[in-house]
Amino acid sequence: KESRGANNMFHYTLPTMVDGLAIATSYTPAAGGDESDTAYALTYTGVEGLTAKYGVGSNDNQAAGSGGSTANADATTMSLSYVYGSVTLAYSDHEYDSDLADGTEDQDATSWKVSYTVSDAISVTYAEEEMNSGTAADQDATYSKATVSYTAGGMTLSANMQEMENGDYSTAASADEEYVGLSVSFAF
Repeated sequence: KESRGANNMFHYTLPTMVDGLAIATSYTPAAGGDESDTAYALTYTGVEGLTAKYGVGSNDNQAAGSGGSTANADATTMSLSYVYGSVTLAYSDHEYDSDLADGTEDQDATSWKVSYTVSDAISVTYAEEEMNSGTAADQDATYSKATVSYTAGGMTLSANMQEMENGDYSTAASADEEYVGLSVSFAF
């Protein structure tokens, strides 16, 4: 997550320093009651089929008083994806840490996906995501999705099945859901 967009924001993307490594930075100066925000991101594509990303940013919403700020947060994101022939693997991890003592603003999300292109017409994908709200009493929310698609000419037929467990971070039966869908699209 980068710093929030604002007037006077400074954003710079450095030229590639080494083969396949790109760096971007941003800085938003303090204004009003806000502290300044900073962020940077690294992207590496120096290995065929591999994309690795790492980013860190701050979201400092209030100026620190005598007791320090209570609404500042840091975000860290990393992701990897690798394509080998007809298989694509992807993984991501996002962490948002707030300075609030009770941790209610914290959130962690981890996800992964595997896709397989069977032929020019058929592809299959399976993905999972787990989220934690940062409150000790909460259960992790988990999501999964399987998709199969078939393309013939200008028509694509897709079927997917999705499942959610502990969607509101509790073990209540109402927090679990399943969904099955079928769609057809045409390109002219």
